Amino acid sequence: MQMTVQTERESDGRWLAEVIDIPGAMQYGQTREEAVARAEALALRVMAERIEQGEPPIEPIQVTFAA
Repeated sequence: MQMTVQTERESDGRWLAEVIDIPGAMQYGQTREEAVARAEALALRVMAERIEQGEPPIEPIQVTFAA
């Protein structure tokens, strides 16, 4: 499974990163790299929560992030 991370710089200088394959997986960071890392970590937590709750994973669990 490959997830796409989109980034955008806000007018206040912060970066916003969103994992578009997981609704709501968005995080801010002071740098692009920090925002992407936070969004990736959130996406993994969401996937883990789904598995723990007995929901099927989105796809087979082999995750690669592409920015």
